[in-house]
Amino acid sequence: MKAIVSVIMGSTSDLPVMKKATDFLNEMKVPFEVNALSAHRTPEAVEKFSKGAKERGIKIIIAAAGMAAHLPGVIAASTTLPVIGVPINSTLDGMDALLAIVQMPPGIPVATVGVNASLNAAILAVEMLSLSDAELCERLSAYKENLKKKIEKANEELKGLEYEYKTN
Repeated sequence: MKAIVSVIMGSTSDLPVMKKATDFLNEMKVPFEVNALSAHRTPEAVEKFSKGAKERGIKIIIAAAGMAAHLPGVIAASTTLPVIGVPINSTLDGMDALLAIVQMPPGIPVATVGVNASLNAAILAVEMLSLSDAELCERLSAYKENLKKKIEKANEELKGLEYEYKTN
């Protein structure tokens, strides 16, 4: 089995946030790898990773970073693969990371999800992959149908709430 998604984080302290992404990729049966690389502490390793990812069979990179959050952009600068950035809430409620990731110069795009939203990054990666994988598309459709059913069930449960002035 060869990884087709690479999950990269600037530090292993990001792992609790990124677990939602790795759990979802695993649930969807998408082969993935997980690594810690730092745009500032290991820039040569980041460049080597980025330049070799496509050749190794990687199709999408999910890159998480907090604070200055240069990792997703540095990766995107060295590859033509899609990069999905996950801003990590480490300081300033994650706004510094969000702005660092989303404000990329023309020609170096990084798709960016919300602060700590690694699950959405993984879902976006699976949506991209499912364009050319019918079985994966079926698994994703079932997942989304289950989301719908959870809301419908929650709405039914809300009907049981009793208040003097509740009208439904």
